[in-house]
Amino acid sequence: MMTDTEIRSRGVQVLAQYLGNVEAERFVALIQRDLFDYTEWRQSLPEEESLEALNAKINGVRLD
Repeated sequence: MMTDTEIRSRGVQVLAQYLGNVEAERFVALIQRDLFDYTEWRQSLPEEESLEALNAKINGVRLD
């Protein structure tokens, strides 16, 4: 299991890799500023889809 420090470090690395340094910093600032409730947000999402359906959606493939 990773420590909290390791999780933070890896999270920032991933954000910087995919968003770039400036946008990663903006994201962190937004999260710290907003009163974001992950559990409430997650419960508001539609039911989970299968990995196959999600992958097909990402790749623009119809599963009919």
